Amino acid sequence: QVHLVESGGGSVQAGNSLKLSCAVSGGTFSRLFVAWFRQSPGQEREGVAILFTGGDKTVYADSLEGRFTISRDSDKNMVYLQMDSLKPEDTAMYYCAAVSPATWLANTRWSRAESYPYWGQGTQVTVSS
Repeated sequence: QVHLVESGGGSVQAGNSLKLSCAVSGGTFSRLFVAWFRQSPGQEREGVAILFTGGDKTVYADSLEGRFTISRDSDKNMVYLQMDSLKPEDTAMYYCAAVSPATWLANTRWSRAESYPYWGQGTQVTVSS
C-alpha cells in the first residue's frame, strides 16, 4: 500500500514562491508515477503536473504558463512541486497522487483524478493579492 504525505503549504502574497513536498512510502518509489493535483472549493480536482519514472518525463497543465516545476529526490523518496510567481487563482488544496505503471494504459489521462488510486491528505496553499 502506497502512502503519501504532503507538506509545505501556507499563505503567501502574489508573486512569491512555495515548494511543496510529497513523502512517498510503502511502494517501490522508482516504479511509481507521481502527480500533483489541486482543488478549490466547488471545483473539480485539477491535474497540475506529473512525473513519469524511468526517464523523468514531466507533463504540466497548460494553464500554469511554466511557473511550476515537479521534481523528485529518489534517495529520499520525495517528490516536490516548486511554485513560482504565485497568483491568487493558485489558491487551492494541493494533493499528491500516485499510480503504478503496471496499471497505466495507453489511453490513461494523467490529468484525471480517477487515474490514481493513491492519494495524500493534501496541503493548503493560499495566495493573497
